[in-house]
Amino acid sequence: MRTATVAAMLLAMSWSVALAQGRPPPSVSIDTATEEPMASTFLAPGTIVSRNDARISAEIAGRLTSVAEVGTRVETGDLIATIEDRPWQLQLRENIANIRRLQANAEYLQAQLQRFERLAQKSDVTRNQIDELRSQIEMARQDIVRAEVQRDQTLYQISRTKITAPFPGRVTERTASVGEYTGPGVEIIRLVDTDNVEVRAQAPVAVARYLADGMGVAIRDDRGTAESEIRSVVGVGDERSRMVEVRVALDGADWIIGSAVRVELPQSEPTVVVAVPRDALILRENATYLYKLKDDNTVQQVPVQTGMGNGALIEVRGDVARGDRVVIRGGERLRSGQAVVIVQDS
Repeated sequence: MRTATVAAMLLAMSWSVALAQGRPPPSVSIDTATEEPMASTFLAPGTIVSRNDARISAEIAGRLTSVAEVGTRVETGDLIATIEDRPWQLQLRENIANIRRLQANAEYLQAQLQRFERLAQKSDVTRNQIDELRSQIEMARQDIVRAEVQRDQTLYQISRTKITAPFPGRVTERTASVGEYTGPGVEIIRLVDTDNVEVRAQAPVAVARYLADGMGVAIRDDRGTAESEIRSVVGVGDERSRMVEVRVALDGADWIIGSAVRVELPQSEPTVVVAVPRDALILRENATYLYKLKDDNTVQQVPVQTGMGNGALIEVRGDVARGDRVVIRGGERLRSGQAVVIVQDS
């Protein structure tokens, strides 16, 4: 109780002195120093890539009758190119006619069988003749099945004259135009999913042991820093470069595919350190310091050395301990012993 009274008296005195000088106490925002497990990091070069990037080709030969324009946005199943199907339509007509012919033959043989079975009761035909006719009927039925298979194959070929998008995306390249003759495996369109993206980064094999799927990392570009996590660590290093591939998840479509970024990756085992928000640091030409808030609501300038970082937090070494309150906004013009007003206690 006595301590609170003394602090209130000191604060009132600082207010009185400041007001007497015509300067009210400055307003500051504060946060708390914590102990955090951190590891030393390095910036790995990375590139924004799409998780779905396909060069789509034809499955059959034919002349192109339509090709989607570059920049076209498509959804799964949308038509992106067509191949002339008239030859297959003509073949389909032939298949259908053949099936009908075989069905008519099978019906004729079936009628013959019924007539022979009636005559057999009068001994006008032999049993062998009836068995031979039944065999012919069975072969006719199998011929119909083969003809139906040929028809279905033609229908399948017709369906392949319509090339559809396997996933949502945007047409980014067109390597064939309407009127050109294409064939199986010949590339027609490049389709890229511009919404489902991630970072492809390269890291030395030596640090792979410190990386794990789901680990939080920071991604930096010319706009600032974004927090994300490792989606996958490809556990096979390149023999020449001694690098492993790391895939980092990205959220949202606010990333341009092909952009260069840097990924902050750990290169050592984590250790527990005292950490403060990066905004608490005041950088000068010959020193780095922060302001620590004392019980009487005055501030003390504390020189510090910085170490490892983890997103918005950074390691500091100096007269700072866990639980100390530090100024994170409004400290640029402060001086030691100055009274302050807290406007935000994070």
